[in-house]
Amino acid sequence: MPLDEDKYPKETGRRRFVKGVVGSAALASVGVGGAAALDTATSPSGVGGGITQFVGIENTDGPAPRGMPIIPLEIDSDGALKGLWPEVQEETQSGRTVKVAKTDVGGVTYSNAWFQYCGVQNYEGLAPSADQDNFFRSNPSPTLEWQKELEGGAKLTVDDFSDYEEWGNNIGKSGVGKPAEATWRSDGDVQTIPVQVIRSKRVEQMANGEGKYSELPSDVKNFLSAATDQGFMAWLNKCTHFCCVPGFKTYEGSSKFGAENEVYCQCHQSIYDPFSPVSKSFVALPRPESDGGSEGGE
Repeated sequence: MPLDEDKYPKETGRRRFVKGVVGSAALASVGVGGAAALDTATSPSGVGGGITQFVGIENTDGPAPRGMPIIPLEIDSDGALKGLWPEVQEETQSGRTVKVAKTDVGGVTYSNAWFQYCGVQNYEGLAPSADQDNFFRSNPSPTLEWQKELEGGAKLTVDDFSDYEEWGNNIGKSGVGKPAEATWRSDGDVQTIPVQVIRSKRVEQMANGEGKYSELPSDVKNFLSAATDQGFMAWLNKCTHFCCVPGFKTYEGSSKFGAENEVYCQCHQSIYDPFSPVSKSFVALPRPESDGGSEGGE
């Protein structure tokens, strides 16, 4: 299933609003107390919402209220890239026992609540016990030219990024990093969770706390050390403004906004810096009560 690709007419270079936006824009304009009240009013039967601390790539410009959450990744013995899904456990919320996906990554509590915004909280693959594949798979309809050589839905591997230190596509500088458009936990007839993966020397520097990255807060530095591998980093690719799908070195028009080496959302020109990780909080929207069936993850 392709990623969200509902676009304005080509000449405008803008995407339409994603159908079924679930309250994220409203949350950006209200206080935490008001947002929590809104969540309760709109999803009275939901679970797992509320104030959530996450680590993400920083929003540096445009109307987006915050950065996009990083997905910890690992590389298996065959060189395939996988997103880490937290351990499924039970906890009591508002007097009832519910399933949550939560684990420690580098001293930071990583949970499925990180992704509960923009309607993604309703996606089947985000349910704690969803029987889904954690591999990052190539978007079947990629925007990036190099990815069109891959079979749609194929697992992304280390070998696909072997030229990452030199790669370029005439957008911004070459050698900054090589991106890929991916899907995650989206097997079968379910809604697609869009992900961006990059490999960059800068990610290695961040993870090792080299140079200017030695000044990163210790919690962010420790998280990155555990959440990245061999220069690979991934994040949920849903703009926190109106839920569109941004891109790193993807859109030619990004140069007009100084974003040719950044993650650029062509809907409303929000910009994110993938090499500026931050720890932030937001009000996660409640997800449906269903736990998504039996546990998966391979």
